[in-house]
Amino acid sequence: MSNGTDTLLDTVASERADTAAPATTRVWWERPRMLLLGFVVAHLALFAALLPSMLNGHPLGDLSLYRRWAEGALGAGHWPGVSESWVYPVGAVVPVIVAELAGPLLFELIWVLLTTALNGLATWMLARGPHTRARYLAAWWWLLLVVVLSPVDPLRLDGLTAPMVVIALVMLARCPAVAGVILAAATWIKVWPAAVLLAVFVTARRRWVVAAAAAALTAVVVAVVIAFGGGAHIASFATEQSDRAIQLEAPVATPWVWMTVFGIPAASIWLNRSIATQEVYGPGDSVVAACMTPAMLVAVLGILILAVMAHRRSKDSRRVLLVAALALTAALIVFNKVGSPQYMLWLVPPIAVGLVWHVRQWRVPAILMIAIAALTTLVFPILYVPLTNGDALAASVLLARNLLLIMLLGWAIWRLVRLTRASTPLR
Repeated sequence: MSNGTDTLLDTVASERADTAAPATTRVWWERPRMLLLGFVVAHLALFAALLPSMLNGHPLGDLSLYRRWAEGALGAGHWPGVSESWVYPVGAVVPVIVAELAGPLLFELIWVLLTTALNGLATWMLARGPHTRARYLAAWWWLLLVVVLSPVDPLRLDGLTAPMVVIALVMLARCPAVAGVILAAATWIKVWPAAVLLAVFVTARRRWVVAAAAAALTAVVVAVVIAFGGGAHIASFATEQSDRAIQLEAPVATPWVWMTVFGIPAASIWLNRSIATQEVYGPGDSVVAACMTPAMLVAVLGILILAVMAHRRSKDSRRVLLVAALALTAALIVFNKVGSPQYMLWLVPPIAVGLVWHVRQWRVPAILMIAIAALTTLVFPILYVPLTNGDALAASVLLARNLLLIMLLGWAIWRLVRLTRASTPLR
């Protein structure tokens, strides 16, 4: 095996000989030109699908909200996270403003170009280096997930942070300081990469370098916000959603979704117009909603304890890191009272990099993730209107998706438990 100074990708070179493929024996999907062609075709198709909304100046999805925030900041001085509280960390204002710099009519175009550039860099990082089938399999798998989740990938902040996390994980061992900066930047855009940072901190060999780099960027962000008078709002993202009800797509919403399907009068699916979100209501919903954040914290703490134990017992810290990152991000979804389709992008980076490292060991979560992504896209946008009306078929698809999420979390925890019992790397 390679030592700790190599990247996660470099470990593939020392795997079994059957992972390598000489140029004369490569199949079509192992050729760099075919991967590039696949990337270009996928993103051109995405661009074509979004072209009507780009031309009429009405961005799809959350982009219309992002543009409104950008216009408020540049036109009226209402800077989210600085002059007023915001649901996102203050770093999210950077891509929002960048997309607005060429004017509101080009907002969606620039946003899609930003997402495409980051997706391209992540794809290249996964595939680069000495040729192995694992590298190209991981890159194609990543590209497939981007396509399957295309209704949300280019239209949400998560579509920017997911490739950033892929890039950071690839660079982690060789350039820990750069990885730390990237992970911190992603966390200041959307909170979820903090789960990956936690996994790195408890398992990586050069954790203090990563932590120092992340802390340095955080200090810069905090200093800038305070300098512009936003100290009172810098942590507002942590409390802005604390009083929200249970969102329709969250796994914990399942009982009330099915109460609505069966026509129980006390239960309903209702549009919260103030935040444009479908929520569930019924007996005990407020009690369960209040319990979800503590339950999430307990789950995260338990996973971190397992990760520390696994790190001490296993000689393979890279595997522990990726499994812990997957477990933590899955826990943030399974134990969350808020649930959105873009959250599925959180799960993709550790699996993609895990496939590069060892295809066989990551085959199960990779297959589960494809199914989760496909069902997520069926739920939103295809079956979303019937779902809000209590349709049984749509509710069944959502239930299947949420059960697979729980299975994925269970797989990651099971692997961590096995790693706590291993004195040598598991095969």
